[in-house]
Amino acid sequence: MTTSSSSAAERDIKKVFFKMGLIFFVIFFICCTLFFFNYREENKYIIKTLELKGSINEGNTLFKMNCVGCHGITARGLVGPDLHSITQRLNDKQIIKQVTGGLTPPMPSFEIDPQNMSNLLRYLHTLE
Repeated sequence: MTTSSSSAAERDIKKVFFKMGLIFFVIFFICCTLFFFNYREENKYIIKTLELKGSINEGNTLFKMNCVGCHGITARGLVGPDLHSITQRLNDKQIIKQVTGGLTPPMPSFEIDPQNMSNLLRYLHTLE
């Protein structure tokens, strides 16, 4: 190889690495942006939910409509775990994330408005 062809090869390698680095940076930036906006929306939901004063009776009704199939009518567990003292094992933010995200299979995720989530939390606090 001559000097001019080796320097041309070096330039080509530098271009390839520059393009790969640029692509990596753009992908990284997009992922960070999506994470940031998703995290902010999740925090808004949690904050809104925790600001509300839930109803035990409404939470009980909600539980009986959506949760008894897995947790049982008395919340002692069937497919899902016993929920008595759940508020001592998990804080309210963790419970909200569990219900809305279905973090532990086979728990499904639920789309629930902040008021109903507050009602459910209030009910779960009665299961001592």
